[in-house]
Amino acid sequence: MDARVTDQPQAVQAQPFAPGLHLLVDFWECRGLRDAEGIERTLREAAAACGATVLGVILHNFGEGAGITGVALLAESHISIHTWPETGYAALDLFMCGRCDPRGALPVLEAWFSPGRTRITEHRRG
Repeated sequence: MDARVTDQPQAVQAQPFAPGLHLLVDFWECRGLRDAEGIERTLREAAAACGATVLGVILHNFGEGAGITGVALLAESHISIHTWPETGYAALDLFMCGRCDPRGALPVLEAWFSPGRTRITEHRRG
């Protein structure tokens, strides 16, 4: 076997920096869009399903019959939600770093909101 040693630098392919996966989730024809307690519980359960650490949840209810906006702040990033009960629509944003995979939250979210139609867009950050 003939081995060759060289002093010439070799090209090295750098691995791209990818801190985490970002999901944009659109749910249509949903239920539970006005239920702040249910939404908070669902955000906490969704984070747990991903192995994420919840640092806090803040929700804002826009009033009787109106939508809710909120965020679950995670040690690994966040889950945010905006609901429009008048149209049956919810927009969620899930970004997680490290070993947490936000796709693990999807069954929990789908079980609570029971969407008739779903669109999920994945984006690897970095």
